Amino acid sequence: MFKKNIGVLNLILIIIILFSWISVFYIHGVIGAAMWFFLKLIFPIIGLIGVMVFTVIAIVFAVRKKQIRKSLLSIVICLILLFPILITMNVVPVAYPIDIKKTGPALTIVSPFKEDSIVGFGGDTIKNNTPHAMWASERWAYDMVMEPYNDGSSKLSDYGIWDKDVYSPVAGTVVGVFDKEDDIKPNTEDFKSMEGNHVYIKVKETGTYILLNHLKKNSVKVKVGQEVKVSDFLGKVGNSGSTSEPHLHIHHQRQNPVEIIYPLFAEGLPLYFEDNNQSVMLVKGETLRAN
Repeated sequence: MFKKNIGVLNLILIIIILFSWISVFYIHGVIGAAMWFFLKLIFPIIGLIGVMVFTVIAIVFAVRKKQIRKSLLSIVICLILLFPILITMNVVPVAYPIDIKKTGPALTIVSPFKEDSIVGFGGDTIKNNTPHAMWASERWAYDMVMEPYNDGSSKLSDYGIWDKDVYSPVAGTVVGVFDKEDDIKPNTEDFKSMEGNHVYIKVKETGTYILLNHLKKNSVKVKVGQEVKVSDFLGKVGNSGSTSEPHLHIHHQRQNPVEIIYPLFAEGLPLYFEDNNQSVMLVKGETLRAN
């Protein structure tokens, strides 16, 4: 009787919506990360199309004096599917909903530089980590810069972190390497990939993975399968991939980045820096002191 009253399609959509939000808030992992992606990018498209289609159907049914209850319900459901677009567009700023205290394993690393750097974006809140915290895989990612930065220049050499040496912040095994992508002009969108040139390391301590992205073309000096120690040279900071200016992106995740179906489906994990023998999650604007 219930199925007959609301319609099979509406029932399916309700089940999909409930499963998606339950996955995000309670299941987490790859399933939660994938559902968050679909909620923010795929379902709104379906919702928008659905609103338009069912509105036309409701109007036609009303003109023909037919029952429009199911069509109206379909419109409401599609509006629910459409709503997360406000989160995607940051109209309603929302971080991927997971409790850092209940997520692990957490990892503490040393600075990947031999000189002080600054956190461009980082931390647990959407306020301090807007580009990252809104996605599951990069929930606790950092963008590291050095003075001068964010000055609007179109010259790579005008940025303090450009061409700086990057050292391994952990001991582990290199599982992914790429450094053949061109570095792009700052403040442009002429990128070929999201991550650009990179090094991925499987952490010896936890079996999880550290990703270091946006490296300089032809600068990486490690190979897949190579064992690295803390402070081993990896490459240089560049401006490859989806990046507005030279910086080092670094984040921690559970899944092997070379095996995951899609990067945003990975499960991001807490990442801290070692500072005066303490584990500290630095936030936007704070200084990461060199080793």
